[in-house]
Amino acid sequence: MASVLPTAAVADASLRVGDPARMAPAALLPLLPGRPFSGPARPVTHLGSVDVFLEVIDDAPPGAVLVIDNGGREDEACVGDLILLEAREAGLAGAVVWGRHRDTGQLREIGLPLHSLGARSFGPRRVPPAGRAMRSAFLDGVAVTDDDWVVGDDDGVLVLGPERRDEVLEAAARIQEVETAQADRMRAGESLRAQFAFADYRRRQAEDPTLTLRRHLEERGGAIEV
Repeated sequence: MASVLPTAAVADASLRVGDPARMAPAALLPLLPGRPFSGPARPVTHLGSVDVFLEVIDDAPPGAVLVIDNGGREDEACVGDLILLEAREAGLAGAVVWGRHRDTGQLREIGLPLHSLGARSFGPRRVPPAGRAMRSAFLDGVAVTDDDWVVGDDDGVLVLGPERRDEVLEAAARIQEVETAQADRMRAGESLRAQFAFADYRRRQAEDPTLTLRRHLEERGGAIEV
């Protein structure tokens, strides 16, 4: 996709296609509102040391989204300015952390989109074990693998599996195109009710209580993104 699709459009499209997106926990909030992102997931489980993050960043393609599982811990931050600056310089599109971050002021300057549980001053409290990175993550039970695609904005974070992802994203693009055109017409003075011929719908619906707005619009050949 040339531009990042809103999570609202992706959510609607996933339901329409019949392949619902997986919702990351609502507790994950953007550090930088107004900075949407999307890309292939590159998940990793935090083991207490930055080497696992560097390994994943080293292998990640440009445009990927770093997804970090720190078990939702409240007592420590697992990422800060150096790791997210490294991710930005490697061309990653964003980061999602099931845990907390630190170096908030520096992260705002770095500008890489980040969703997390918020800030904590303390860094990792554990002695990191030896071993390679665990290339998987759970966001409070929502599994994320390298096969997934992540979309994030001010409305939250969604995870799409590979099976019908292209179909979902194409449908989301159509939904967004229609809704953008509807909003443009409203700003030009044509209300949404006028676009929907809503007075005619109410008249018809009074005569036929089974009539839905969606069917009304379909029969008129109009937009059905409602």
